[in-house]
Amino acid sequence: MWYVLRWVAVLMLAFLAGKLTAKIKLPSILGWLIVGMLFGPHAVGLLPQAVMDTQWYKVIIMWMQCAFGLMLGTELIWKKLKNSGKALLVTTLSQSLGTCLVVSLAFGVAFAFTGVPIYLAFVFGGIALATAPAPALSIVNEFHIKGPVTDTLLPMAVLDDIVGIAVFFTVNSFVARAVSGGSMPLYMIPVMLLLPVLIGVVVGLPAGALLKRSKGKGQTRIVLLAGITLTVFIGWLLNTVLSGAVLNYMLMGVSFSAVFANRVDEDQLEAINHWFSPILGVSLLAAIVDLGAPLDYHLILGAGAYAFLYIAARAFGKYFGARIGATATKMPSAVKKNLGLTLLPHSGVSLVFTGIICSVLSQAEPQLAQIVQGTIAAAAIINEFIAVLAAKKGFALAGEMKRSAPATGDS
Repeated sequence: MWYVLRWVAVLMLAFLAGKLTAKIKLPSILGWLIVGMLFGPHAVGLLPQAVMDTQWYKVIIMWMQCAFGLMLGTELIWKKLKNSGKALLVTTLSQSLGTCLVVSLAFGVAFAFTGVPIYLAFVFGGIALATAPAPALSIVNEFHIKGPVTDTLLPMAVLDDIVGIAVFFTVNSFVARAVSGGSMPLYMIPVMLLLPVLIGVVVGLPAGALLKRSKGKGQTRIVLLAGITLTVFIGWLLNTVLSGAVLNYMLMGVSFSAVFANRVDEDQLEAINHWFSPILGVSLLAAIVDLGAPLDYHLILGAGAYAFLYIAARAFGKYFGARIGATATKMPSAVKKNLGLTLLPHSGVSLVFTGIICSVLSQAEPQLAQIVQGTIAAAAIINEFIAVLAAKKGFALAGEMKRSAPATGDS
């Protein structure tokens, strides 16, 4: 109980910090991140590692990740996507694979001069291509952002996540074979991609039928909360059974909501999103605090050349990869110029991937594991603050910022 109270206290402090940062025209997420980092295990310790390692905390964060997946899934309306699907796919591949290539090349050149094995460059490339959607989503939610960049970013975040998982675990498998002769079976990669989608669809079909019959805010929220909880429970069970697999709970939430979003009419979907908004706000707050807590601010002072190389190469790949793809598919000018800026947030995904790859490297090549861990951890802290400001600037330059009251009220 004491641990729960400490966690709730940190969330309350983060909420207040978000209000303060909003007062000075900065995204609330910056306040949330700072509180997570300052009160996490590496600073004040109000939210210690012992809390973050408990099963109840992990399950709650899984639930929150699934919950904010609804913000993405409700944008995946087939009628809207069928005309822009090709452009989304091409641009997603150009910015994600382009980032992987740029970062791999940059580290390949650096390692050629420093004597580090070249294959480690592909590790950095595999980690770099994924985007953490929560920071950009929190900005969209807070500022009620609408427009071509937002309409492109939300479905792209889903596709980007899928490409990121596929590329990273392929790289992880080959690196594991190189350093220890073993790895996760290659067949597990499509399992990790398809299983979360299947879980969401299985729960989303009956949820959609119930939502069509639901009357009012109360019944709708009960169906949504029950659907999310059942989705997370099934995912948790399967994740326990599939030893070594890492199922994506946000992707479960995306597929769950995409199914019911395509079964209800437009007016009802708008009402569902409005009634779910307070829950979404709390979910984003908890997820961002969880993102900031593991970040050790001491690493900023010790950040080496590799960290800055990683940040610069990744930003170059994301921005110009998105611009090339958007130009090739004749997307609107605002998307061509500004989409790349909204794709820079990264730390949550990077830290998860880093933990996985370092567990592979630590036994046979511990010095390589230290290079990866130190570089990504330092880059995550520095990049996340830059990325949040860049994402807000991207939306502003696209003319999609309309500041109003945060979308966490319940009216």
